[in-house]
Amino acid sequence: MPMSEYMKRLRARIGHEMLLIPTTTVLTFDDRDRVLLVRHGDVLRWTTAGGAIEPEERPADAAVREMWEETGLHVELTRILGVYGGPEFNTRYSNGDLVTFTMIVFEGRKTGGTLRPDGDETLELRYFDRAEIAGLDTQPWVRSVLEDAWRRRDTVSFAPPTWRPPQS
Repeated sequence: MPMSEYMKRLRARIGHEMLLIPTTTVLTFDDRDRVLLVRHGDVLRWTTAGGAIEPEERPADAAVREMWEETGLHVELTRILGVYGGPEFNTRYSNGDLVTFTMIVFEGRKTGGTLRPDGDETLELRYFDRAEIAGLDTQPWVRSVLEDAWRRRDTVSFAPPTWRPPQS
């Protein structure tokens, strides 16, 4: 898996310890309301196209860049679908690195490019309808994010807070 120079420097200092990574992902839907998913080259599960926001990079730029790198598509971001994080966003890569993502999920519209996996981060690309998602081996968070996207197309989604101040 390609790793940015920034991430290589961090990993050299902390090893495989848990690292919080701000990320973006883009959901694109075809004219039949199917969503584009990618089969990830490291964890070998179906997931959404996206990745880390680099230092000083705008989240929207990271979303468009990651979509291009992983799928060959150029997209116009049309809205924020939601903001996500929590234990279901933990991943351990095959090299032992443990990460947890805070994810900004955008909806995007294809404006150009040719659909193609990059052969490294993404092995396959395919549009899936809601019924097909149930039978896929996906990252743990994928189904809930997609259900939010299909169910709440007119609002931004996020998990309500569970933290409360200590009782005094």
